[in-house]
Amino acid sequence: MTRFMKKIMGTYALKLQAPWEEVKERMKENNIALTDEDLVYEPGQEEALLARLEKKMKRSRQQIKDLIESISANESRAS
Repeated sequence: MTRFMKKIMGTYALKLQAPWEEVKERMKENNIALTDEDLVYEPGQEEALLARLEKKMKRSRQQIKDLIESISANESRAS
């Protein structure tokens, strides 16, 4: 793997402050169109999650990453 690829892959690493199950439930509250299948996530598999959500939510990967991290950092729902 090249240095360039490591940098790109690291760009989308999620920094979660809450357990994924909590974040997933808040994501579904925030967007009722999201399903459990849309939100399947395993650490290290950020690209797969972000690609699914990018298509479903019609937002950029960075916007989705920011939303997930915002929801993870807050007790309440994020918009």
